[in-house]
Amino acid sequence: MFKTIITFIAVATPLFFLSSSPPSKYSYHSLFISSSLSDNASISHDLYTLTRRPHVAGSQANADAADYVLSTLTSCNIRSHMASYDVLLTYPDSRSLTLTPSPHEAPTKLDMRQEIYEGDPYADVAHEVLPTFHAYAKSGTVSGPVVYVNYGRVEDYATLKEMGVNVSGTVVLARYGKIYRGDIVGNAYEAGAVGAVVYTDRKDYGGGGGDAKWFPDDKWMPPSGVQVGSVYGGTGDPTTPGWPSSGACERISDDEVERREDIPKIPSLPISAANGEAILRSIGGLVANDDWQGGANVSVYRVGPGPGIVNLTYKGKQVISTIQNVIGVIEGAEEPDRFVILGNHRDAWTFGAADPNSGTAALLEVAQRLGKLQKRGWKPRRTIVFCNWDAEEYGLIGSTEWVEENREILASKAVAYLNVDTAVSGAGFHLSATPQLDELLKQVTQQVQDPDNSSQTIHESWVGSSNSPMIGRLGGGGSDYAAFVQHVGVPAAADLSFGEGYPVYHSMYDDFVWMTKFGDPMFRRHVAVASVWGLLALRLADEEFLPFNYLSYVSELQKSAEELEGDVSDKGISLIPLFKSIEELNRAATKINRQRKALEENKGWASMWKNDHCKTRELNDRLMMAERAFTDREGLTGSPWHKHLIYAPSKHNDYGSTSFPGIDDAIQNAKNLNNTEAWLSVQHEVWRVSRAVTRVSLVLNGELT
Repeated sequence: MFKTIITFIAVATPLFFLSSSPPSKYSYHSLFISSSLSDNASISHDLYTLTRRPHVAGSQANADAADYVLSTLTSCNIRSHMASYDVLLTYPDSRSLTLTPSPHEAPTKLDMRQEIYEGDPYADVAHEVLPTFHAYAKSGTVSGPVVYVNYGRVEDYATLKEMGVNVSGTVVLARYGKIYRGDIVGNAYEAGAVGAVVYTDRKDYGGGGGDAKWFPDDKWMPPSGVQVGSVYGGTGDPTTPGWPSSGACERISDDEVERREDIPKIPSLPISAANGEAILRSIGGLVANDDWQGGANVSVYRVGPGPGIVNLTYKGKQVISTIQNVIGVIEGAEEPDRFVILGNHRDAWTFGAADPNSGTAALLEVAQRLGKLQKRGWKPRRTIVFCNWDAEEYGLIGSTEWVEENREILASKAVAYLNVDTAVSGAGFHLSATPQLDELLKQVTQQVQDPDNSSQTIHESWVGSSNSPMIGRLGGGGSDYAAFVQHVGVPAAADLSFGEGYPVYHSMYDDFVWMTKFGDPMFRRHVAVASVWGLLALRLADEEFLPFNYLSYVSELQKSAEELEGDVSDKGISLIPLFKSIEELNRAATKINRQRKALEENKGWASMWKNDHCKTRELNDRLMMAERAFTDREGLTGSPWHKHLIYAPSKHNDYGSTSFPGIDDAIQNAKNLNNTEAWLSVQHEVWRVSRAVTRVSLVLNGELT
């Protein structure tokens, strides 16, 4: 139906492939990122095929998409299979939202349909889009006066309290943005609200309001657009906490699921900007602060409560559904028991052109290029594993179940995990990583051309932009790296992408048309993401010495520790153990860097000796296993599944990235309680982190005490 015109630049085969001697690994790496192997048209075709129908987890359309990924990987000479799990998913059964603007006005039932736009090529399958809902939302009917709570953050409720606004017994109206929607609902419950309604404000998603145009005429969310999504605060199948949902496995009861702290306790619904504006007009009371004002066609935002009253009804159905992860393997020639893992999820709330299938198309592009390299004689030193996850949108379920099932193997054999979710949604490069990969990421982005500026590399454009920080961290729970980093302790790079957030996120307007008009018309950004992603994998899979540098970790930890001082300096909390452990890590990281350099310099002569390979392997294992030592078997206080003591979600924002999350949560708790026992808990958490950092030093040193 759509034809994307792609311009190709003919590039001659590099001369080293015309010689009789076998090419080096680095020659293959150069070929991988050359335009002779990349294929914009193939990426465009893959994205179009993957997004032809809505494909929510558990649907036949998503199973068909899994078959497409499997067949594509197999056609690239990649040994592939399905890894299926039976998990608890939820779907909407019925829902309604009625607004009574004032005691003198009749109730109005709000229409929650997303409108089909004129000329919509997907109108024939629009009926397959699920009614707008929140996955795992509590079923029930609630009614109450409305309170506007801005983004629904903890600090927003503190502001309302200062204003004298009582939220108890109300239905809150929050706008999407800043924090995870599940935390919006959870914070509302903790504040005493009986229900939550979350809308997309035009200031954040609609171009600022006013005369702004919207999709399909511009990139912005149409007034009827709704951002759906999960409000589950956990990770993985709620019925199998900590173990895989495979076969006839043990499951906790429905009552136990309902009692889980991470399952919402009040009903909620996502709504459009148009419906949000209707509710905003019904709210009186005090005028909201300037930074709470949005872009709606409302003269001024007020906080309430009321006089508008909202009656919200939601009924969901829970189903044990089969999901399919697609796994592909290119076995390593020299170290087949060491894994470099690439992951992306496939399931989408609707068509998912940006989230997630721009990433799926990039994953298939990497696979196709590596398939071509194999035909030219390349074999990786270490095993490369492709993972296409299912049910990520519901709560990182496919990746979590797979990691829980393979935990021991991954803990002993995984070198790194490289995750791409939304690969392309606009301009500007972004990525996050655990710090030991920082230097490698800089080197790789220096080798790939910026798709939007041919005179610069991605790294040059990246450094020159105003975005900060340059490399993000992996403390949030927003994508499939969570189980690898936060549960097992695998080094990772994640969220490789062009663009950061986009207006039609999680709506039915995230389709192929939006991508070809606004996201990446020529698919050059998709090609660039695939180049960075694949080159990272090649460097990690092929280099004799793993390109990890833990001195970057030292700098990161030192900075975070110094930031803590302001919070605890007057509370009698000693950070000396933490600073001391960081000093030990600095010495250990410096030492292993020297050892690696010595081995590299001597490998020409030393390779004649049998034990040289053993020394290299042993050093690499120390570099690989050091990240595991940041984990603690007991996990975070109140969140035992999250084992990593440096990077994990903060308590009130699953998208947040806080270094030392256990310390941070303890500080927040101590500030609220302000008693001796609470501040002693902060000191305990400081000691826990200090011990973890010391363990990392011991692993890097590789010697018994």
